Formats: sequence, structure tokens, C-alpha cells
Amino acid sequence: METLYELIVVLHLVSWAIVIGGWLTHMRTRVVVPGMFHGAASALLTGIVLLGLWESTDARPYDGDPNHVKLGVKLVIALVVTVLAFVGQKQAKQAGAQPSAGLFHAVGALALVNVFIAVLW
Repeated sequence: METLYELIVVLHLVSWAIVIGGWLTHMRTRVVVPGMFHGAASALLTGIVLLGLWESTDARPYDGDPNHVKLGVKLVIALVVTVLAFVGQKQAKQAGAQPSAGLFHAVGALALVNVFIAVLW
């Protein structure tokens, strides 16, 4: 079970890397590409799965119970990133639509904040 947990952690990290990488590579055009949405959605899903595994099995990366406040904050941020990436992707698909710089930067910056919370809190 520990191997499964660790594989899902890797998928979770790769998903956030896709969002942040898409943000950095499209900084000039400020277009939310579908990969950013897919990365955010998969990060959200794998994060929920990780919490479920942590609560229901003995595959715990740390001793004790998870910090539910931290995970709640991360969940809210992940939901916001996923929704913003979805909206930005839909805007980018519309013909002649001007990409929203604020929305684009919010997706990347909030994804980065989520990673910082995971590491530093």
C-alpha cells in the first residue's frame, strides 16, 4: 500500500508541475492551455485520493493524524485553480477572445502558493 501511496504522490507532484510549467512557458501569450486545466484537475483528484488513503490505511507518510486545516486550505486553493483554469481554457477557445492576464496569472500563482503551503507549512 505504501508503494501505491508513493506513486500517487508522484502523480500529484507531476500534475502541479504541469500547471506551473504551463504558466511559465505561456507567460508571454498569457493563454491558459488545456494542459493547465488537466494538470489542475488531476492534482485535485490525486490530492483527494491521497487524503483518503492516509485516513483509511496504515500507509501514512508521517506519524499522527494529517493537518486538516492545512489540507482544507490546499483543497480550496486547488478548487479555485481548477475552476480558473477551466474558465481560462474556455476563454482561449473562443474566437477573438482576449486572454485575461489576471486570470492566467492567478492560475499559476495560486498553484505555486499551493506548492509552498505543502512544503513550508
